[in-house]
Amino acid sequence: MAEFKFPTETVDLPSKGFFYPEGHPLKEGKVEMKYMTAKEEDILANANYIQQGIVLDKLLESLIISPKFSLDDLLIGDKNALLVAARILGYGSNYTVSYGKNTQTVDLSKLDNINDDFSNLTEGVNEFSYTMPSTGTEITFKLLTGKDEKSITKELEGLRKINPEAGELTTRFRFIITSVSGNRDMESIINFINNYLLASDSRALREHYKSTMPDIDMSYEGEDGRFRTIPIGLDFFWPDIANSF
Repeated sequence: MAEFKFPTETVDLPSKGFFYPEGHPLKEGKVEMKYMTAKEEDILANANYIQQGIVLDKLLESLIISPKFSLDDLLIGDKNALLVAARILGYGSNYTVSYGKNTQTVDLSKLDNINDDFSNLTEGVNEFSYTMPSTGTEITFKLLTGKDEKSITKELEGLRKINPEAGELTTRFRFIITSVSGNRDMESIINFINNYLLASDSRALREHYKSTMPDIDMSYEGEDGRFRTIPIGLDFFWPDIANSF
């Protein structure tokens, strides 16, 4: 039987590899991916993967050709870029969004990378300084990786078994903030988050974090003039998955 060789594409990561340490497989800031096949559609439809919340990770693992690396190491923005590339390689760049009674086609190939000017940052270091605007408290924070997201999800699941109202925001801050006033003790960081982090500073930090994370811009302007964001989930790849045979 003749061997079929599928074409591949090279995806440029929004981070350009800048924040990965020297010698890391992602340091070059490029990932080679193959085009999606029926095998990957089986992955998207795998009920077990969907229930475990790992279906998109399994999809990427199947599509990535080189370099070899753990998805846990990926910055979230870089992972988003790979998922957009996977969608394009599977079903093309045209993606139909719906809002209200309206539908609109967005060209995913036109989405730009954002927050990719690293001229004032230290290469290979995933830690940043920030001064809270309301209180003047000095903190450092990191950009979340795939491993962090898994840990946040696991921790929230555990907390909500005890307290259904356990907050995601404070949990997420525990993984983002790495020091407060020079103190890296986790007990002190948690105390600050739970008792001294003003709502105004919380919002400012979230906005600053978003403007720091290299990512792909998933926003689009609707025909009504409003800007919206395309969510990346299972439906992003296969909106009619329920109707597959």
